[in-house]
Amino acid sequence: MRLLVTGGAGFIGSALVRQVVRETGAPLLNLDKLTYAGDLDAVAEVAGHPAYRFAQVDLADTEAVRAAVESFAPTAIVHLAAETHVDRSIDDPAAFIQSNIVGTFNLLEAAHAYWRALPDDQRAAFRLLHVSTDEVYGALGAEGAFAEDSPYQPNSPYSASKAAADHLVRAWHHTYGLPTLITNCSNNFGPYQYPEKLIPLMIRAALAGQPLPVYGQGRQVRDWLYVEDHVRALLTVLERGKPGETYVVGGRNERPNIEVVEAICDLLDELLPDASHAPHRRLISFVPDRPGHDQRYAIDPSKLMDELGWRPREGFQSGLLKTVRWYLEHPEWGHGALAAGRLGLGWARSGRAGA
Repeated sequence: MRLLVTGGAGFIGSALVRQVVRETGAPLLNLDKLTYAGDLDAVAEVAGHPAYRFAQVDLADTEAVRAAVESFAPTAIVHLAAETHVDRSIDDPAAFIQSNIVGTFNLLEAAHAYWRALPDDQRAAFRLLHVSTDEVYGALGAEGAFAEDSPYQPNSPYSASKAAADHLVRAWHHTYGLPTLITNCSNNFGPYQYPEKLIPLMIRAALAGQPLPVYGQGRQVRDWLYVEDHVRALLTVLERGKPGETYVVGGRNERPNIEVVEAICDLLDELLPDASHAPHRRLISFVPDRPGHDQRYAIDPSKLMDELGWRPREGFQSGLLKTVRWYLEHPEWGHGALAAGRLGLGWARSGRAGA
């Protein structure tokens, strides 16, 4: 295997890079633009490995993408590079269109041209895996779960841009024969996550004794997946998945957001019993909800489990304990991020509300 990973300095991408290089030693090229959420510290442990290479490439740069693909000559591509934060997409949707849609198009074009020129046996073995989100399916009611045949109903600029990327990947398979795969995953958590996301945001704020802002009443339900389990799922799909197919990935760990925050507080009470601001639950505060906030996501990963044999190794509580401990051991991670305060309200401040 020669693996090209886009977005390999991001949260999920860096976990994939670390695991592949550490466990297989396969040649790997990490393409990353190094935006605010990309950090080479997340791959520092493998940076000196002879199998690892890095190139700072913006997927909007058509020629740079094409040159990287052709010069590295991968046997597989895992496409993780994306703008991912819903609140940011509310304030600045244009960045999401450029990165998630145009960037995916450029990668598909480069991969298609490269793949067509391969010898027959290498063409048959090549794979491109596009990593997406369950948010493309919209919101669920109190019952049910998303599966591979769920209809697309994206409700935010972020999820709409990822849905568009999914459709492009599907079209390049059905129109041109490019051997693509798509995964749609639930909420990830674990080490090295950028601190604008719920779990690292709450851990960091709690450690500083700051308020823990919970949207609405915190009853929004998410299905949580430990990032290393997600990486194992991606490698399973890459190895055993059928081109043209979609696989949804979830840990079957549904939790309302308020229960996630309370679990973090309780772990910090246990691990830091002498903290001046313990018990940490007293730091919880409720803030106005995000515009258009989806109320519930859940994933049914039966296809991935039954057909490809993947199983998560971490439950929510065991994964959360590992995560909290990691952030306690790495207090410098994400230091200074989000200094500008809450995101996702720029539409109101700019006078675009209701537009």
